[in-house]
Order: sequence, then structure tokens, then C-alpha cells
Amino acid sequence: MKIFLLTHERELHRGTNTGSLAIDDSNEIVERLLWERVNPNKELTRLIENNEAVLLYSMGESSETESLAVIEEYENIIIIDGTWQESKKIFNQSAYLKNAPQFTLKTENDSLYRLRANQPKGGLCTIECIIEVLKIKGQNKMASELSLKFDQFNG
Repeated sequence: MKIFLLTHERELHRGTNTGSLAIDDSNEIVERLLWERVNPNKELTRLIENNEAVLLYSMGESSETESLAVIEEYENIIIIDGTWQESKKIFNQSAYLKNAPQFTLKTENDSLYRLRANQPKGGLCTIECIIEVLKIKGQNKMASELSLKFDQFNG
């Protein structure tokens, strides 16, 4: 399994970025890729074209006609790593991402993340998404370890 963090360049320098918490302690399951609008990552585009990757993304309210992927069927998961505004920009300016099957996390809990404002209801920060994906994929030990790291980071 591989989780690709498609990261906005501004996130690389923010002390509040939670995606970086998973990079060092994920046994190379989590990999960061810098998003470039005019130069999309070739590996990601290939995986999407071959239906080998799913995008964890929510357009907001899902309609009855919206078809969502089953994340358990994919070994490659793409998570956009940026503020909510940056994530929307990345999605809207990346035609190849619109071709990816999409999965939306359904969680009972609101985000515990306190270090940024303007989080939409039901929206999770990057590390919370990674933790939920790891749980779905049966990687409970790593999910627990990252949860502890997030708790310490989040204060």
C-alpha cells in the first residue's frame, strides 16, 4: 500500500502541516509529492490512467448520482495536502485528478485539529485522513502510533 500526499508548496514551510508527521514514521507507506500545476507527477497520472489509484476527496454534499470508489480495492491512495482553499485549487487546476476515482471518508467524529481555522464540518486534517485510511487498510499499529504523534503535535 502507498499513500501519496500531493502537497501544495506552501505546506512545506508551515509548522502546522500534519502530513509531515507521517512521512518519517510510516515505513515508506506515505510519500510526499510536490504539486505542480503545469507539470503533473508522471507516476500519479499513470496510476490514475490505469485505474490503480483512488483520490481521497470530497466535493461537499454528495449527490445520489455520485459514484464513490471502494478504497479497499486500491493499493494507491492520493491525499491532497494543503489548506482547504489550496486543496480545492489543486483539485480544480489538475484535470488528471478529476479522472481519478474518488473516495470520501465517512467519520462519526469531527476533526480534533486545533492549529488552523476555517475547517469545514466533517473535514479532517491530513494526518487524520492518513490515520483513517490506515485503519481501513488494517494497519492498526501504525494508525495508533500516528494518532499518538498527532496528539502530541496538536497539544
